[in-house]
Amino acid sequence: MNFIEVNGTGLRYDLTGSGPSTVVLVHEMGGTLDSWDQVVPALANSRRVLRYDTRGAGLSEKIGGSVTWDVMADDLGALLDAVGISGPVSLAGIAVGGAICMHFAARHPDRVAALVMHGPAPGVTADRRQATLDRAAGVEAHGMRGVVETSLAASYPPVVRHLPEVFAAFRARWLGNDPQSFAAINRMLAAETIERELMQLRCPTLLTAGRHDSLRPPSVIGPMAEKVPGAQFLELNTGHFASVQTPGLVAQAIHYFLHALGQ
Repeated sequence: MNFIEVNGTGLRYDLTGSGPSTVVLVHEMGGTLDSWDQVVPALANSRRVLRYDTRGAGLSEKIGGSVTWDVMADDLGALLDAVGISGPVSLAGIAVGGAICMHFAARHPDRVAALVMHGPAPGVTADRRQATLDRAAGVEAHGMRGVVETSLAASYPPVVRHLPEVFAAFRARWLGNDPQSFAAINRMLAAETIERELMQLRCPTLLTAGRHDSLRPPSVIGPMAEKVPGAQFLELNTGHFASVQTPGLVAQAIHYFLHALGQ
């Protein structure tokens, strides 16, 4: 693992694999680059794989105040510049990570060769805004432990807890999130939705949704895919945190989509 200071923040990142193309993996809210541990080996055989702890997550610098979608996308662009990746890359993200990828692709179409998003979360609907703000306040007041049971009941339900030790490790890692940074991301979701950018995407795009994801189910993600010109949609037998819950399915979906595009 490596650390670098870009766009006014310190990020932890990992660059592995070799090949003519690069795929960047962006984790979910509450996750870290470790969320991709079991996905990377299948992707790195024929391409470079870049992953990082987003601002506020994992071992990257924490968020002291507020944050915006633009800042999160700028972090990605600055990281690519800093590690010397100038050509178009493929992007793959989970939930909020998928939305960060989408925002980057909409702002920098010349830098994105392909896009894969699992259960992208580009903001919250008006009826969920207050609940999201309340969640942010609750985390700041009571820490991650105060919301862990309700959060993981929806995002990591028993049906996808295939290996108890994997779930236990994920839960412990999730509890280690910085409450202030986690709250800031929630407030970012409540402040602005970027779903309108789906119609602006011009690169080959795959959207996937988990059959057991009650937060971003196929009934939500399918219609989102219809807004993206030429996009493909795939329902997977997984949940919200798919890269941890079913890494084989996620790796296969990303690899075959990119391979067909020569990426």
